Amino acid sequence: MHPITGNTWLYALVSVLIVSIISLAGVMTLSFSRKFLNRIILILVSFAVGSLLGGAFIHLLPEAFASDLNTLTVSGAVLSGIVLFFVLEKFMRWRHCHHETTEDHVHPVVPMNIFGDAMHNLIDGILIGVSYAVSIPMGFATTVAVLLHEIPQEIGDFGILIHGGLTVRKALLVNFAVSLTSFIGVVLALMIGSTMENFALFLLPLTAGGFIYIAGSDLIPELHHNTNVTSSIIQLLALLGGIAIMFGLTTLF
Repeated sequence: MHPITGNTWLYALVSVLIVSIISLAGVMTLSFSRKFLNRIILILVSFAVGSLLGGAFIHLLPEAFASDLNTLTVSGAVLSGIVLFFVLEKFMRWRHCHHETTEDHVHPVVPMNIFGDAMHNLIDGILIGVSYAVSIPMGFATTVAVLLHEIPQEIGDFGILIHGGLTVRKALLVNFAVSLTSFIGVVLALMIGSTMENFALFLLPLTAGGFIYIAGSDLIPELHHNTNVTSSIIQLLALLGGIAIMFGLTTLF
């Protein structure tokens, strides 16, 4: 793990600022037809699945296994990450949901969605901060994975707020304000990481477990709602594209 310097703080804070700005993505969807929007969201979700799995298996886990941590600790941390994210979703009703409200599929109420999104962004900030504490390239790769996963989620959150009765202006302001909790996460991660030995290294496999859980539990099931052959092929190509980006990032540094 490299020392936490001013550059580490700069890169990490700029990264979470970019992630926060993504919260405004919802406004761009207002001019889209619902059919086109559903198609775009599924492609983005597929891309996010590939980037999250690629980030976990190509960047985070190899770094963790190459560290001073023993293999059993790394494996245990991955499983802990999966369990932790299961608990967060189960008890905070944190869902990455991209379907409109119907009698068979009811969204959480707006306040619950806001609370869950705030917790989600806090954790994103911690993940980004921890990755930058290990290395700048690792932080960059994690930021890309978080960004690609944030876009479809923020579009979904924007839709929930609008459906819940908020005006477009208020929905945008609320979404952006909630996204700023990621700054708290990155500050906590970097402050704790500078005082506790191997803190960031231990959280790498924990983060990988979270990425695997989000991709496998929340996002991949969304893709199975559409079994059209053409759509399925497009989703597969987008998923592979997300993995390819993570492979490509390893050649840049």
